[in-house]
Amino acid sequence: MEKHALSRLVGAPPGYVGFEQGGLLTEAIKKHPYTVLLLDEIEKAHPDLVNILLQIMDSATLTDNNGYKADFQNVILILTSNIGATARNVMGFNKDESLAANEELKSFFTPEFRNRLDAIVDFKQLNHETVKGIVYKFINELNSELKTKEITVCLNDESAKFIANTAYSKEMGARPIKRYIQDNITNKLSDEILFGKLKNGGNVEVNVIDGKLALDFQELERVPATAE
Repeated sequence: MEKHALSRLVGAPPGYVGFEQGGLLTEAIKKHPYTVLLLDEIEKAHPDLVNILLQIMDSATLTDNNGYKADFQNVILILTSNIGATARNVMGFNKDESLAANEELKSFFTPEFRNRLDAIVDFKQLNHETVKGIVYKFINELNSELKTKEITVCLNDESAKFIANTAYSKEMGARPIKRYIQDNITNKLSDEILFGKLKNGGNVEVNVIDGKLALDFQELERVPATAE
């Protein structure tokens, strides 16, 4: 976040364009005093944002450049950060991992800032069962898109485990799973939907053969209408 963008949160200084409009953050809290404020990847923000957050956490108020004081007493402030992720990848899943991540946190945020946090929630890397559940989630989303075409993608447990082991990355997280399904399942349905066995609907069995995903396209059998 650049410093000029940061100033928009509390409004432009007197004499600058937009001075009369107030700050984006203070105006938002004015309209929605009961809200959850989420600041994602806080480590990428301008250092001056910490001073704004300190004021909010210390007095539950924030004054913009128009003199308006926004009340944060009923605001839940959540900050997310990737600080400590590198330490987890290096150390692995053990006691030392949490210690190393905590040291990174201490080196980035001042004691004054950390002391005003009500709680710090440490997120571990996803376990295998959770990753497999994400695979099924993406397949269910794909089936929802294919419902109007009467096409169903059927994934067995072996195939789900294979996709989870192949596509999941500790460094990149679960996002590569969606790209893997797109490349190895979704894209391969196109020709079959347009010109092949799936043009009138059908089922797609996803199997693992010789260490690779294999798709078995099964055309939907329609019972011809009988003349009365």
